[in-house]
Amino acid sequence: MIKFLDLQKVNLSHQQEIEDAILQTFRSGWYLLGDKVKTFEKQLSAYCNVPHAIGVANGLDALRLIFRAYIELGIMKEGDEVLVPANTYIASILAITDNRLVPVLIEPDIKTYNIDVTRLEEKISSKTKAIFLVHLYGSIVFSDEIKTLAERYNLKIVEDNAQAIGAFWKNKKSGSLGDAAGFSFYPGKNLGALGDAGAVCCKEETLAECIRALANYGSQKKYVNQYQGYNSRLDEIQAAVLSVKFKYLDKENSRRKEIADRYLTEIINPEIILPQHKIEENSHVYHLFVVRTENRDHLQKYLEENGIQTLIHYPIPPHHQVAYAHLKELQLPITEKIHNEVLSLPISPVMNDNEVTKIIETLNSYSS
Repeated sequence: MIKFLDLQKVNLSHQQEIEDAILQTFRSGWYLLGDKVKTFEKQLSAYCNVPHAIGVANGLDALRLIFRAYIELGIMKEGDEVLVPANTYIASILAITDNRLVPVLIEPDIKTYNIDVTRLEEKISSKTKAIFLVHLYGSIVFSDEIKTLAERYNLKIVEDNAQAIGAFWKNKKSGSLGDAAGFSFYPGKNLGALGDAGAVCCKEETLAECIRALANYGSQKKYVNQYQGYNSRLDEIQAAVLSVKFKYLDKENSRRKEIADRYLTEIINPEIILPQHKIEENSHVYHLFVVRTENRDHLQKYLEENGIQTLIHYPIPPHHQVAYAHLKELQLPITEKIHNEVLSLPISPVMNDNEVTKIIETLNSYSS
């Protein structure tokens, strides 16, 4: 069986360095808010070329903290609106509604699966305060048009960079394109920890200070609480692991691109719809390689029978989730079509060429 993602193999490829880093952290006796976290934050801010990086507990908290900080700083308030892609993972929506902000769902581009930029301006109202860009599947969504819109309407640009670390637009890394960005280091991400972990990158010092305090019980000084905060801190062991794996991120992203290039050029079955990208080289790091077909469940079963594991990202769109029942009447046909048809193929830096060849040949032999 070709696994969708062989996490054990991914991490064992760095086994000695990871074990050494964990042991060193264990022996140090310092497990929170220490040098390992500071080192990783410096790595991340330098890599993304932004002044500030704050380690937090997970990717959802990273996004949640950005919006909460904007509220604490008086830039947003309860009831304000955030433009967000309708076909994103639920965490993007949760980060908005957890702060009692209102998500305004925007249909995606059916070719790229990212938010349809041409639909943004028509949804801007007097309550709109941010454009929430999700770099879905590892593909950058950014443009001069988005920058112009944000400037024209005085909107913040927030990036959900959970899936796209290492991608860039016009030589600027994802995570540095807007005003603030949230990162997830969930184990299966391109840069994955050995558990939950996340971070925020931003440009403004005031915002960074607020986020850092909010993540630490609302406190900048022990036992002095400026905000009603959270406990959302990146721990020393996860930071140590991430620092080891960070060294290999670009190389591993390059391997993902090699596999994606083969898929894009060698999968020729007309029943399989491949992703299309009107974007420059290196603006996609292929966290996921997602295809579409009308009979998705049939294709998934066929691949399983042929020893190929696939996953569906994501079977139910946010507006059809029970948690957001008040949104169920929205008419979002492109989003619904995507969620009914998408299938994610195996793609990871530890896949070998023979495995890639088998996947391609099996797909090309498929018939519904």
